[in-house]
Amino acid sequence: MAETPAVPARQPVDNRRAALWLLASATMFTFTGVLVKTLGQTLHPFEISFFRGLVALAVILPIFSRTGGIRAGMRTQIPLLQITRGVVGSVAMFLGFYAIVALPLAEAQAISFSRNLFLVPLAAFILSEAVGPRRAIAACVGFVGVLIMLRPNMGAGDAGMLLSLGAAAALGHAFLVALATVLVNIASRYDGSVTLMFYTNTVSVTLIAIPTFFVWQTPNMSELMMLVAMGILATASHNCFIRAFALGEASVIAPVDYSRLIFAALAGFVVFSTVPDIYTITGALIIVASSFYILRREAQSTDARYPPSP
Repeated sequence: MAETPAVPARQPVDNRRAALWLLASATMFTFTGVLVKTLGQTLHPFEISFFRGLVALAVILPIFSRTGGIRAGMRTQIPLLQITRGVVGSVAMFLGFYAIVALPLAEAQAISFSRNLFLVPLAAFILSEAVGPRRAIAACVGFVGVLIMLRPNMGAGDAGMLLSLGAAAALGHAFLVALATVLVNIASRYDGSVTLMFYTNTVSVTLIAIPTFFVWQTPNMSELMMLVAMGILATASHNCFIRAFALGEASVIAPVDYSRLIFAALAGFVVFSTVPDIYTITGALIIVASSFYILRREAQSTDARYPPSP
């Protein structure tokens, strides 16, 4: 008689350490945003994105040498999915950088948090996850917050058009990050983390190199140093983010991630003399509240599926 498969045990959690990792990620991401916005005054977002991927690839190359080399990283059971995931991630990164350059830091960051709202319908359609009415309503309420921030009745003109393009880029970034998250969920069932990192960065550098060629402007020494620092900080921030959610419970540590909004607002005020208006603050609060509620519901669902081992 076939044995009943054991229910997988929950990994030991350390929410205090996880929160510190997440706080470090939020801090470094804020510095990354400041560098991206500063560089965007003289360099095209395509070029900034290219250097982000190039530096990240240089940083993770030593990992390949310890895990079987480049060939081991290239080995995959799902090449088309890995390439698709790389393309989605590359476009998401460019749109995110464009939004940071075009919008105030706090607004770009707030809209990017709508990725948690997009995850609800994407997980339902692609992963066939059951989405209850409460999560669906929370996602809809969150999108109301996005609409408040977008201010669709804003007057026309050059500034309005620039803001509209930046807001569209921020929304596109959020949607594609959510899609990339779903694709990672599928790809991780077949390939290891090293393979995922390899395709993420090689596809990114290869794809973004094409438009970068047409907008290339040779950076001076100061810009080159900022580009390298930006790439290192962005890679370190992503690594801290992964470590945080590997150690802690998402529903417990998620509020720490929303410190990015506070850091972005402070950085925007100190460095760029921008102050979030009432629309940005109201919309951000609605998005954060809706996202946090969705995470809590997901955590309750996970606890029901995987009870603690005795």
